[in-house]
Amino acid sequence: MNPYILAVLLFGLGLGTTITFASSHWLLAWMGLEINTLAIIPLMAQHHHPRAVEATTKYFLTQATAAAMLLFASTTNAWLTGQWDIQQMTHPLPVTMITLALALKIGLAPMHSWLPEVLQGLDLTTGLILSTWQKLAPFALFLQLQPNNPSLLIILGLASTLIGGWGGLNQTQLRKILAYSSIAHLGWMTLVIQFSPSLTLLTLITYFVMTFSTFLVFKLNKATNVNSLAISWAKTPIATSLAPLILLSLGGLPPLTGFMPKWLILQELTKQELPLLATFAALTALLSLYFYLRLSYAMTLTMFPNNLTGTTPWRFYTPQLNFPLAISTCATILLLPLTPAITALFTS
Repeated sequence: MNPYILAVLLFGLGLGTTITFASSHWLLAWMGLEINTLAIIPLMAQHHHPRAVEATTKYFLTQATAAAMLLFASTTNAWLTGQWDIQQMTHPLPVTMITLALALKIGLAPMHSWLPEVLQGLDLTTGLILSTWQKLAPFALFLQLQPNNPSLLIILGLASTLIGGWGGLNQTQLRKILAYSSIAHLGWMTLVIQFSPSLTLLTLITYFVMTFSTFLVFKLNKATNVNSLAISWAKTPIATSLAPLILLSLGGLPPLTGFMPKWLILQELTKQELPLLATFAALTALLSLYFYLRLSYAMTLTMFPNNLTGTTPWRFYTPQLNFPLAISTCATILLLPLTPAITALFTS
Protein backbone atom coordinates (compact mmCIF):
# COMPACT_ATOMS: atom_id res chain seq x y z
CA MET A 1 0.00 0.00 0.00
CA ASN A 2 1.15 3.54 -0.82
CA PRO A 3 2.70 5.03 2.35
CA TYR A 4 0.75 8.30 1.93
CA ILE A 5 -2.56 6.43 1.74
CA LEU A 6 -1.51 4.32 4.73
CA ALA A 7 -0.67 7.48 6.71
CA VAL A 8 -4.08 9.01 5.87
CA LEU A 9 -5.90 5.82 6.92
CA LEU A 10 -3.97 5.56 10.19
CA PHE A 11 -4.67 9.24 10.85
CA GLY A 12 -8.38 8.52 10.20
CA LEU A 13 -8.26 5.66 12.72
CA GLY A 14 -6.73 7.92 15.33
CA LEU A 15 -9.10 10.79 14.54
CA GLY A 16 -12.25 8.65 14.78
CA THR A 17 -11.23 7.23 18.17
CA THR A 18 -10.22 10.68 19.47
CA ILE A 19 -13.55 12.23 18.39
CA THR A 20 -15.45 9.49 20.25
CA PHE A 21 -13.22 9.97 23.33
CA ALA A 22 -13.79 13.72 23.37
CA SER A 23 -17.53 13.69 22.66
CA SER A 24 -20.33 14.17 25.15
CA HIS A 25 -23.02 14.25 22.42
CA TRP A 26 -24.32 11.04 20.86
CA LEU A 27 -24.15 12.33 17.27
CA LEU A 28 -20.48 13.25 17.64
CA ALA A 29 -19.71 9.86 19.23
CA TRP A 30 -21.50 8.10 16.38
CA MET A 31 -19.54 10.16 13.83
CA GLY A 32 -16.24 9.13 15.47
CA LEU A 33 -17.22 5.45 15.34
CA GLU A 34 -18.12 5.79 11.63
CA ILE A 35 -14.81 7.49 10.76
CA ASN A 36 -13.05 4.69 12.64
CA THR A 37 -14.89 1.98 10.68
CA LEU A 38 -14.36 3.64 7.29
CA ALA A 39 -10.63 4.10 7.98
CA ILE A 40 -9.94 0.44 8.78
CA ILE A 41 -11.90 -1.04 5.84
CA PRO A 42 -9.22 -0.26 3.15
CA LEU A 43 -6.57 -1.67 5.54
CA MET A 44 -8.56 -4.90 5.81
CA ALA A 45 -9.11 -5.22 2.06
CA GLN A 46 -5.57 -4.25 0.96
CA HIS A 47 -4.68 -7.87 0.15
CA HIS A 48 -6.87 -8.69 -2.84
CA HIS A 49 -7.76 -12.14 -1.63
CA PRO A 50 -11.31 -13.55 -1.46
CA ARG A 51 -10.93 -14.24 2.30
CA ALA A 52 -9.85 -10.64 2.97
CA VAL A 53 -12.70 -9.22 0.89
CA GLU A 54 -15.20 -11.53 2.61
CA ALA A 55 -13.89 -10.53 6.06
CA THR A 56 -14.08 -6.83 5.14
CA THR A 57 -17.67 -7.20 3.91
CA LYS A 58 -18.72 -9.02 7.08
CA TYR A 59 -17.02 -6.41 9.24
CA PHE A 60 -18.62 -3.52 7.36
CA LEU A 61 -22.14 -5.02 7.60
CA THR A 62 -21.75 -5.76 11.32
CA GLN A 63 -20.39 -2.32 12.17
CA ALA A 64 -23.01 -0.59 10.02
CA THR A 65 -25.77 -2.52 11.86
CA ALA A 66 -24.32 -1.59 15.26
CA ALA A 67 -23.93 2.07 14.24
CA ALA A 68 -27.53 2.19 12.97
CA MET A 69 -28.75 0.67 16.26
CA LEU A 70 -26.74 3.22 18.21
CA LEU A 71 -28.06 6.14 16.18
CA PHE A 72 -31.64 4.87 16.48
CA ALA A 73 -31.28 4.39 20.26
CA SER A 74 -29.77 7.86 20.82
CA THR A 75 -32.54 9.44 18.69
CA THR A 76 -35.13 7.50 20.72
CA ASN A 77 -33.51 8.79 23.91
CA ALA A 78 -33.65 12.37 22.60
CA TRP A 79 -37.33 11.88 21.70
CA LEU A 80 -38.21 10.40 25.12
CA THR A 81 -36.11 12.64 27.39
CA GLY A 82 -35.03 15.63 25.26
CA GLN A 83 -31.34 14.83 25.97
CA TRP A 84 -28.49 14.11 23.53
CA ASP A 85 -25.87 14.00 26.28
CA ILE A 86 -24.12 10.63 26.72
CA GLN A 87 -24.10 10.83 30.52
CA GLN A 88 -27.79 11.81 30.71
CA MET A 89 -29.13 8.45 29.55
CA THR A 90 -31.96 7.72 31.97
CA HIS A 91 -34.63 5.82 30.04
CA PRO A 92 -34.10 2.01 30.21
CA LEU A 93 -35.11 1.32 26.58
CA PRO A 94 -32.40 3.39 24.80
CA VAL A 95 -29.80 2.37 27.42
CA THR A 96 -30.47 -1.32 26.71
CA MET A 97 -30.39 -0.75 22.94
CA ILE A 98 -27.11 1.16 23.11
CA THR A 99 -25.56 -1.50 25.38
CA LEU A 100 -26.47 -4.18 22.81
CA ALA A 101 -25.21 -2.01 19.91
CA LEU A 102 -21.83 -1.49 21.62
CA ALA A 103 -21.69 -5.22 22.48
CA LEU A 104 -22.17 -5.98 18.77
CA LYS A 105 -19.45 -3.47 17.87
CA ILE A 106 -16.79 -5.04 20.11
CA GLY A 107 -17.94 -8.67 19.67
CA LEU A 108 -19.44 -9.64 23.03
CA ALA A 109 -21.37 -12.93 23.12
CA PRO A 110 -24.03 -13.67 21.91
CA MET A 111 -23.27 -11.03 19.21
CA HIS A 112 -19.78 -12.45 18.74
CA SER A 113 -20.01 -14.75 15.72
CA TRP A 114 -18.60 -12.18 13.25
CA LEU A 115 -15.31 -11.69 15.14
CA PRO A 116 -13.56 -15.09 14.58
CA GLU A 117 -14.61 -15.12 10.91
CA VAL A 118 -13.42 -11.56 10.27
CA LEU A 119 -10.11 -12.01 12.12
CA GLN A 120 -9.40 -15.24 10.21
CA GLY A 121 -9.55 -13.38 6.89
CA LEU A 122 -7.04 -10.68 7.87
CA ASP A 123 -3.27 -10.56 8.11
CA LEU A 124 -1.76 -10.45 11.60
CA THR A 125 -1.01 -6.70 11.59
CA THR A 126 -4.57 -5.65 10.70
CA GLY A 127 -5.86 -8.33 13.06
CA LEU A 128 -3.84 -6.71 15.85
CA ILE A 129 -5.42 -3.30 15.11
CA LEU A 130 -8.88 -4.90 15.09
CA SER A 131 -8.25 -6.71 18.39
CA THR A 132 -6.85 -3.68 20.24
CA TRP A 133 -7.35 -0.18 18.83
CA GLN A 134 -10.87 -0.82 17.51
CA LYS A 135 -12.08 -1.71 21.04
CA LEU A 136 -11.11 1.66 22.50
CA ALA A 137 -13.90 3.90 21.19
CA PRO A 138 -16.84 1.57 22.09
CA PHE A 139 -15.32 1.01 25.55
CA ALA A 140 -15.06 4.78 26.09
CA LEU A 141 -18.83 4.96 25.51
CA PHE A 142 -19.44 1.89 27.71
CA LEU A 143 -17.59 3.58 30.58
CA GLN A 144 -19.71 6.74 30.26
CA LEU A 145 -23.04 4.90 30.26
CA GLN A 146 -24.92 4.69 33.53
CA PRO A 147 -26.17 1.08 33.50
CA ASN A 148 -29.90 0.92 34.25
CA ASN A 149 -29.91 -2.82 33.69
CA PRO A 150 -27.05 -4.46 35.64
CA SER A 151 -28.26 -7.99 34.95
CA LEU A 152 -27.88 -7.43 31.16
CA LEU A 153 -24.17 -6.61 31.55
CA ILE A 154 -23.67 -9.64 33.81
CA ILE A 155 -25.40 -11.93 31.27
CA LEU A 156 -23.29 -10.51 28.40
CA GLY A 157 -20.10 -10.87 30.45
CA LEU A 158 -20.79 -14.45 31.58
CA ALA A 159 -21.84 -15.56 28.09
CA SER A 160 -18.66 -14.03 26.65
CA THR A 161 -16.32 -15.70 29.16
CA LEU A 162 -18.04 -19.06 28.55
CA ILE A 163 -18.21 -18.86 24.74
CA GLY A 164 -14.72 -17.31 24.52
CA GLY A 165 -13.33 -20.35 26.35
CA TRP A 166 -15.53 -22.94 24.72
CA GLY A 167 -15.19 -21.69 21.14
CA GLY A 168 -11.40 -21.77 21.16
CA LEU A 169 -11.09 -25.39 22.31
CA ASN A 170 -11.43 -27.03 18.91
CA GLN A 171 -9.62 -24.44 16.77
CA THR A 172 -6.42 -25.00 14.82
CA GLN A 173 -6.19 -21.48 13.30
CA LEU A 174 -4.27 -19.03 15.49
CA ARG A 175 -6.31 -15.98 14.48
CA LYS A 176 -9.57 -17.69 15.45
CA ILE A 177 -8.04 -18.72 18.78
CA LEU A 178 -7.01 -15.10 19.39
CA ALA A 179 -10.53 -13.95 18.46
CA TYR A 180 -12.10 -16.27 21.07
CA SER A 181 -9.44 -15.11 23.55
CA SER A 182 -10.55 -11.53 22.84
CA ILE A 183 -14.22 -12.45 23.45
CA ALA A 184 -13.35 -14.07 26.80
CA HIS A 185 -11.29 -11.08 27.98
CA LEU A 186 -14.02 -8.64 26.96
CA GLY A 187 -16.43 -10.75 29.00
CA TRP A 188 -14.27 -10.29 32.11
CA MET A 189 -14.25 -6.52 31.56
CA THR A 190 -18.02 -6.41 31.08
CA LEU A 191 -18.61 -8.35 34.31
CA VAL A 192 -16.93 -5.70 36.43
CA ILE A 193 -17.64 -2.50 34.44
CA GLN A 194 -20.63 -1.44 36.56
CA PHE A 195 -18.87 -2.08 39.89
CA SER A 196 -15.42 -0.65 39.13
CA PRO A 197 -14.86 1.21 35.83
CA SER A 198 -11.20 1.87 36.74
CA LEU A 199 -10.62 -1.88 37.07
CA THR A 200 -12.17 -2.40 33.62
CA LEU A 201 -9.73 0.16 32.20
CA LEU A 202 -6.80 -1.62 33.88
CA THR A 203 -7.96 -4.97 32.46
CA LEU A 204 -8.33 -3.45 28.98
CA ILE A 205 -4.79 -2.01 29.01
CA THR A 206 -3.33 -5.28 30.34
CA TYR A 207 -5.19 -7.21 27.62
CA PHE A 208 -3.81 -4.82 24.96
CA VAL A 209 -0.21 -5.38 26.12
CA MET A 210 -0.57 -9.19 26.22
CA THR A 211 -2.34 -9.37 22.84
CA PHE A 212 0.27 -7.07 21.26
CA SER A 213 3.04 -9.45 22.39
CA THR A 214 1.15 -12.54 21.16
CA PHE A 215 0.45 -11.10 17.70
CA LEU A 216 4.06 -9.93 17.30
CA VAL A 217 5.44 -13.37 18.23
CA PHE A 218 3.16 -15.04 15.66
CA LYS A 219 4.08 -12.40 13.08
CA LEU A 220 7.79 -12.95 13.74
CA ASN A 221 7.30 -16.68 13.03
CA LYS A 222 4.84 -16.05 10.15
CA ALA A 223 2.59 -18.59 11.87
CA THR A 224 -1.12 -18.81 11.10
CA ASN A 225 -2.04 -22.27 12.45
CA VAL A 226 -1.04 -24.50 15.35
CA ASN A 227 1.11 -26.86 13.24
CA SER A 228 3.24 -24.01 11.85
CA LEU A 229 4.28 -23.12 15.41
CA ALA A 230 6.36 -26.30 15.57
CA ILE A 231 9.13 -24.84 13.35
CA SER A 232 9.47 -21.68 15.44
CA TRP A 233 12.45 -23.17 17.33
CA ALA A 234 14.50 -23.05 14.13
CA LYS A 235 13.42 -19.47 13.37
CA THR A 236 13.53 -17.63 16.69
CA PRO A 237 14.72 -19.76 19.63
CA ILE A 238 14.65 -17.00 22.29
CA ALA A 239 11.20 -15.66 21.32
CA THR A 240 9.92 -19.26 21.24
CA SER A 241 11.14 -19.92 24.77
CA LEU A 242 9.37 -16.76 26.00
CA ALA A 243 6.15 -17.37 24.04
CA PRO A 244 4.64 -19.89 26.55
CA LEU A 245 5.01 -17.27 29.28
CA ILE A 246 3.14 -14.73 27.11
CA LEU A 247 0.38 -17.26 26.37
CA LEU A 248 0.06 -18.34 30.01
CA SER A 249 -0.09 -14.68 31.00
CA LEU A 250 -3.06 -14.33 28.62
CA GLY A 251 -4.55 -17.35 30.39
CA GLY A 252 -4.16 -15.57 33.73
CA LEU A 253 -1.65 -17.76 35.57
CA PRO A 254 0.40 -16.38 38.47
CA PRO A 255 3.10 -15.06 38.78
CA LEU A 256 2.55 -13.41 35.37
CA THR A 257 0.94 -10.04 34.59
CA GLY A 258 -2.30 -11.58 33.27
CA PHE A 259 -3.14 -12.90 36.74
CA MET A 260 -3.48 -9.34 38.11
CA PRO A 261 -6.74 -8.23 36.39
CA LYS A 262 -8.46 -11.61 36.93
CA TRP A 263 -7.49 -11.63 40.60
CA LEU A 264 -8.74 -8.05 41.13
CA ILE A 265 -12.00 -8.74 39.24
CA LEU A 266 -12.72 -11.86 41.32
CA GLN A 267 -11.95 -9.86 44.46
CA GLU A 268 -14.32 -7.06 43.38
CA LEU A 269 -17.14 -9.51 42.53
CA THR A 270 -16.72 -11.15 45.95
CA LYS A 271 -16.86 -7.73 47.63
CA GLN A 272 -20.13 -7.06 45.78
CA GLU A 273 -21.52 -10.27 47.35
CA LEU A 274 -21.56 -12.17 44.06
CA PRO A 275 -19.55 -15.28 45.00
CA LEU A 276 -21.38 -17.59 42.55
CA LEU A 277 -20.64 -15.23 39.67
CA ALA A 278 -16.97 -15.05 40.68
CA THR A 279 -16.75 -18.87 40.90
CA PHE A 280 -18.36 -19.35 37.48
CA ALA A 281 -16.06 -16.74 35.89
CA ALA A 282 -13.00 -18.44 37.43
CA LEU A 283 -14.13 -21.82 36.07
CA THR A 284 -14.62 -20.44 32.55
CA ALA A 285 -11.02 -19.14 32.69
CA LEU A 286 -9.91 -22.81 32.81
CA LEU A 287 -11.40 -23.36 29.34
CA SER A 288 -9.27 -20.54 27.91
CA LEU A 289 -6.24 -21.81 29.78
CA TYR A 290 -6.54 -25.18 28.01
CA PHE A 291 -6.07 -23.78 24.52
CA TYR A 292 -3.23 -21.48 25.66
CA LEU A 293 -1.52 -24.60 27.03
CA ARG A 294 -2.12 -26.31 23.67
CA LEU A 295 -0.37 -23.47 21.86
CA SER A 296 2.50 -23.51 24.39
CA TYR A 297 2.90 -27.27 23.88
CA ALA A 298 2.86 -26.91 20.08
CA MET A 299 5.52 -24.19 20.19
CA THR A 300 7.98 -25.62 22.67
CA LEU A 301 7.50 -29.38 23.06
CA THR A 302 6.90 -30.54 19.48
CA MET A 303 9.20 -30.68 16.47
CA PHE A 304 8.07 -30.29 12.88
CA PRO A 305 8.15 -33.70 11.07
CA ASN A 306 10.62 -32.68 8.32
CA ASN A 307 12.75 -30.37 10.43
CA LEU A 308 16.41 -30.72 9.39
CA THR A 309 18.23 -29.23 12.35
CA GLY A 310 21.57 -29.33 10.51
CA THR A 311 20.49 -26.84 7.85
CA THR A 312 18.17 -24.07 8.99
CA PRO A 313 16.98 -22.30 5.85
CA TRP A 314 14.62 -20.05 7.84
CA ARG A 315 17.18 -17.79 9.45
CA PHE A 316 16.67 -14.86 7.11
CA TYR A 317 16.84 -11.27 8.29
CA THR A 318 13.40 -10.16 9.44
CA PRO A 319 12.27 -6.58 8.73
CA GLN A 320 10.11 -6.60 11.88
CA LEU A 321 11.20 -4.29 14.69
CA ASN A 322 11.99 -6.40 17.74
CA PHE A 323 12.22 -3.59 20.29
CA PRO A 324 8.40 -3.19 20.69
CA LEU A 325 8.14 -6.98 21.14
CA ALA A 326 10.85 -6.91 23.83
CA ILE A 327 9.13 -4.09 25.76
CA SER A 328 5.64 -5.63 25.55
CA THR A 329 6.98 -9.11 26.48
CA CYS A 330 8.62 -7.69 29.63
CA ALA A 331 5.34 -5.95 30.51
CA THR A 332 3.37 -9.16 29.82
CA ILE A 333 5.53 -11.28 32.11
CA LEU A 334 6.90 -9.09 34.89
CA LEU A 335 4.28 -6.58 36.12
CA LEU A 336 2.51 -8.65 38.80
CA PRO A 337 4.74 -7.44 41.71
CA LEU A 338 3.73 -3.86 40.83
CA THR A 339 0.02 -4.59 41.43
CA PRO A 340 -0.34 -2.28 44.50
CA ALA A 341 1.24 0.65 42.63
CA ILE A 342 -0.84 0.03 39.49
CA THR A 343 -4.13 -0.26 41.42
CA ALA A 344 -3.30 2.92 43.36
CA LEU A 345 -2.64 4.69 40.05
CA PHE A 346 -5.92 3.55 38.48
CA THR A 347 -8.17 4.04 41.52
CA SER A 348 -6.83 7.43 42.62
